[in-house]
Amino acid sequence: MSLHVVVGFGPAGAATARLLAERGHAVRVVTTSGRSPEPGIEHVTADAADSGRLSELSKGATAIHSCAAPPLHRWVRELPPLAASVCAAAEASGAVLVMLGNLYGYGPVPGPLTEELPLAATGPKGRVRAALWERARGLHEQGRIRAVEVRASDFFGPGVTDRGHLSGRVVPRVLRGKPVSVLGDPDAPHSWTYLPDVASAMVEVAGEERAWGRAWHVPTAPALSGHAMVDRLADRAGTAPVAVRGLSPAVLGVASLFSPLIRELKETRYQFDRPFVLDSSAYEAEFAVRATPVGEQVGATVDWWRERVAVGG
Repeated sequence: MSLHVVVGFGPAGAATARLLAERGHAVRVVTTSGRSPEPGIEHVTADAADSGRLSELSKGATAIHSCAAPPLHRWVRELPPLAASVCAAAEASGAVLVMLGNLYGYGPVPGPLTEELPLAATGPKGRVRAALWERARGLHEQGRIRAVEVRASDFFGPGVTDRGHLSGRVVPRVLRGKPVSVLGDPDAPHSWTYLPDVASAMVEVAGEERAWGRAWHVPTAPALSGHAMVDRLADRAGTAPVAVRGLSPAVLGVASLFSPLIRELKETRYQFDRPFVLDSSAYEAEFAVRATPVGEQVGATVDWWRERVAVGG
C-alpha cells in the first residue's frame, strides 16, 4: 500500500481519490474546506498554495495528483502559486507529480487535437494552463521532479454538476422532458471526456515511468455533438426527444453581464462554434485504460442524476 496525495476534491479529484482507495492505496486529500471522513480517504484542511504545508503533507507519498482548480475568473491569479507549491512539494518529497490539465493551452486549431500540437493559446486562461505544464516539464527535464500531465476535454458523467456543459444545465431538464440550451453550434462534433476515465488515467500514469515527462490525452470516446448527446440522454431517461438549441452570441452577451463564468467562456467559445475533437490514440497505443463505451457513460450519468433530482425534489 502506498500513499497518494490528492490536491482538490472537485469531480476529478474526488473520482481519483476514490479509485485509489478502492485499489487499496492510502489516500490523503488536501482541500481548503475539508470534507467528512470516507473509507480509505484522509481529508486534511490546508491551503495547498502553502508550499511548506503541502510538502509536509506529502512526505512519504508515491504520487501527488494535482486536481484543484479555482473558478475560471480566478485562474490567472490563483493557479500559478498553487502550481508552484505543488511542484515544490513534489521536489521535496520525491513523489511523482500527476497534473490534470485541459485543452485550453492549444488555442483554436483546424483539426483534431493531439499532444504534438504547440501550446499556442493567446488568451489568458489558455496561456496560464500552458505555463503550468511548461514549468513542470522544465523541472522534470532538470531532474528536479518527475512529472506527467493528463489532458481531458469537457468532463461528463456522474459527479459532474454545475461546471459541466452536459450536467446541471442539461440532464435535469432532459429528465423532465424540457428543452435544453447548449453553447455554440449544437450540431458541431465535440469530444466529451468521461469522468471515471479521467480518474483511471490519473492513476495509471502515476505508476508508469515511461509516461513521465510529457502530456497525454485521456482516452475519450469518438466526438458527438451536443444535440446527439442530449438525444442519447433522453433515450436512456425514457423521455421524448427534447428540443436542443444553441445559445446565441446576443444571449451570451447579456448573460455575461451577470455571470463571471459566462464572461470567462468567451475566450474558449471556439470550442463550441466548430468541431472540437480530441485524439487520444497516443495514450491508447501505450497504456491499458480505454474510454468507457458511450452507452455506459450515458446510462450511468442519467441514473446518477435521476437519483440526485429525486432526492432534491
